[in-house]
Amino acid sequence: MRPAASTRVRFAPSPTGSLHLGNALTAVANRDFGDWLLLRIDDTDPARNVPGGEETILRDLEWLGIAWDEGPVRQSERQERYREAAAPLGDRFGRTTLLREDGSATYQLASVVDDVDFAITHVIRGSDHRPNEALHRALHEALGTTPPEYIHHGLILGPDGRKLSKRDGMSSIAELRDAGIPAEAVRAYLDELGLPRHDVHLDPSRIRRLAVEALAAMPDEELAGRTGAPVELVPALRGARDLNEARDYAQLILVPEPVSLPDAARPTLERFRELANGDGHVVVRELKAVGGDLKALRLALTGRDRGPELATIIDALPREEALRRIDAAL
Repeated sequence: MRPAASTRVRFAPSPTGSLHLGNALTAVANRDFGDWLLLRIDDTDPARNVPGGEETILRDLEWLGIAWDEGPVRQSERQERYREAAAPLGDRFGRTTLLREDGSATYQLASVVDDVDFAITHVIRGSDHRPNEALHRALHEALGTTPPEYIHHGLILGPDGRKLSKRDGMSSIAELRDAGIPAEAVRAYLDELGLPRHDVHLDPSRIRRLAVEALAAMPDEELAGRTGAPVELVPALRGARDLNEARDYAQLILVPEPVSLPDAARPTLERFRELANGDGHVVVRELKAVGGDLKALRLALTGRDRGPELATIIDALPREEALRRIDAAL
């Protein structure tokens, strides 16, 4: 006996690789809407299936924090059930093929039979599936079953209004993850979109703002773990815009580039030596007050002229290491 739930939904991706952002929106919309979620793998078309595609999808869903209550159920493993359901209908239904020549079910039949067998109450999917609704309702009627409620949401388009593609740089979960966008930011963005009634344009700037907020809200140990940095460095990573930049900041502090500075930098570095026991912000303020060359100090400590806030670099480095770098630069 299946557990009772007032709202039963399903997310049904094809195993074609990392989730497209539009499919991820469907997954989040179903999880937010439903009391009970089935994860179904629509693998009835072998030509479209990608080796490792299912595993990639499972990893993407887990990364997004989307849990399912049953599954993954693979349509390829339910072919006997589909043939049984098609027996009174035949291989075709109107102009639609239900069973291929090899006896395998097409998407249309398999989808409806699964919705029946798993007592799906609401089908939430992108508006590109809207043309399937009439056929699915007709198949339910032919099978003598009650169709679920169909809810179609708008699609995510590229910033230019065209179909989302790799040229946008954020078209899939894998691309977002590789760009260093925290999962919390992606999930928050998709939660904000909810069930859009109309197509929406991808907003990369909004995703990046959410990434900054996610990093700011992350506990020290969590941020350290995700960047592979010692927890002592975390304050210096807080200003990063994404996890990749945070990792770069950590590397910049841990592994400085060798640098040789002119004598003109010596007064600033000597003054830093006197102040080095203090709080980083106090040190920077004192150096500013005497017209110190803060760029030279940054170069001495990291070998780069850009990076985290200088005060946080000072705080992150043990005094002995900071002084060793000052000596090396001079």
